[in-house]
Amino acid sequence: MAGTRDIKGRIKAVGNIERITRTMQLIATARFQAMQKRATEAQAYTRRIGEVVSELAANLGETGEVSHPLLSAPKPAAGRHLILVISSNRGLCGGYNANLLRTAMKQIKGAGEIDLEVVGKKASGYFKFANVPVQSFHSHITDKPEYADVERLAESYMQGFTEGRYDSVKVIYTAFVSMSRQEPRVLQLLPLEPPVAKADEQAASAGPMTVYDFSPEPEELLGELLPITVKTSLFQCFNEATVSEQLSRMVAMKAATDAAGKMQKSLKRKFNRARQSAITTELSEIIAGAAALS
Repeated sequence: MAGTRDIKGRIKAVGNIERITRTMQLIATARFQAMQKRATEAQAYTRRIGEVVSELAANLGETGEVSHPLLSAPKPAAGRHLILVISSNRGLCGGYNANLLRTAMKQIKGAGEIDLEVVGKKASGYFKFANVPVQSFHSHITDKPEYADVERLAESYMQGFTEGRYDSVKVIYTAFVSMSRQEPRVLQLLPLEPPVAKADEQAASAGPMTVYDFSPEPEELLGELLPITVKTSLFQCFNEATVSEQLSRMVAMKAATDAAGKMQKSLKRKFNRARQSAITTELSEIIAGAAALS
């Protein structure tokens, strides 16, 4: 009977794990739905900002090329780059952090002189273990990033870039592509891609463009909108990273719940076999004892 007691204890332990993982799956599902809605709304705003910038650039193209400090690398070159890695604060989310940090290490090894900044305890712990110095750990940015925090971060990056301290600013995050696909990406936040090229591509594919009258002048508007473009792009990176994290955790917890259910069934079969074996042994001993007395 000692064997059946052990198996019974294991069944109870696996049942407790199954309840925990199912609860975590439900929490991750609720958070994923909320963050997906938020990211979709922010994406529409970011896309519209890009369209307005392209329209402004198209109007400026008639008088000259677009010129702004955020559109070109500093001269002379600083010889240094800034990299921001957005990871999660918690684990139990499958290969989310592993894939992201693998991509980050490849980028860091080929980037030359860098200043590395991280978001999330997983990236901080990983780079500490790998003896990669981290200049800043943004612990104040939580699983639900606020625009005000991201805005301050973007402003510091723009200031460092325009002052000539960095040749480029890159963000490494996990992009949400679909429900079945999330992939690590490297986004060049600064310098921005010149919007004239985008406007030309749109004009070539869409035909004649609508002519707008702008007030104030396009140059002034563009000077206001380009920093907003940087801020919204960075905020979108945070949103997509959070959506991908919650989706990865939801999938991982579902797999763990299913595995716990299968293990319970297997243990119950072992328990029934062990109990039947014990009963058979006891019956055999009773029969043998009765036969010895007769």
